[in-house]
Amino acid sequence: MILYPAIDLKGGQCVRLYKGDMEQATVFGDDPAAQARTFQDAGCKWLHLVDLDGAFAGAPRNAEAVEAILAATSIPAQLGGGIRDMAGIEAWLDKGLARVILGTIAVRDPDLVRKAAAAFPGKVAVGIDARDGMVAVEGWAETTDVTALDLAKQFEDAGVAAIIYTDIERDGAMQGPNVAATAALAQAVSIPVIASGGVSSLDDLAALKASGAPLDGAISGRAIYEGKLDLPAAIALLES
Repeated sequence: MILYPAIDLKGGQCVRLYKGDMEQATVFGDDPAAQARTFQDAGCKWLHLVDLDGAFAGAPRNAEAVEAILAATSIPAQLGGGIRDMAGIEAWLDKGLARVILGTIAVRDPDLVRKAAAAFPGKVAVGIDARDGMVAVEGWAETTDVTALDLAKQFEDAGVAAIIYTDIERDGAMQGPNVAATAALAQAVSIPVIASGGVSSLDDLAALKASGAPLDGAISGRAIYEGKLDLPAAIALLES
């Protein structure tokens, strides 16, 4: 499994939200590129980037910060937030992103996801953010009547590189991931699943590993910034 350290961008700064609430943002740094280098130097193999402003606006809002991160690091990075069309997907991949994450558009226009996955093999992931099992979109501001599992199954044969599954009620809350729901999703589809939301300790990572589900990795943010999750130890645990 891969540990994906999260860099969530709001106004060009590294922040973490509490349960997706933009009004409850904690700033952890004003130099995202330096933070990304720190993660790379600690041995991280990937970066998970989120344009929070872009997720709400429906278009990129932290492009300068993302480009600075790509220029400062050599490990692959995936980005979600406000990427809603083929032009945007292609533009980001051309700038050096290893993978784009499509969230809201996966609900609004699933055909676009399929076309993008076919056009850019291995470079398109789907972000499924759920509240009580139901998919939320538009920066988590709107909860749909689509279940996380139903959405995931729509892309079973589309060539999607990964599904990032986030339990919104756990995100930024330091209460541990929803192991049961994450494992159930991973076991129900053949697409690699990345766990997100609430990963805050080595015990959380061990629980995900022990679930027996074929998880690709786990994303963690606040716990790393607050020093509650030791990066080298976490990487070693997941790679063992």
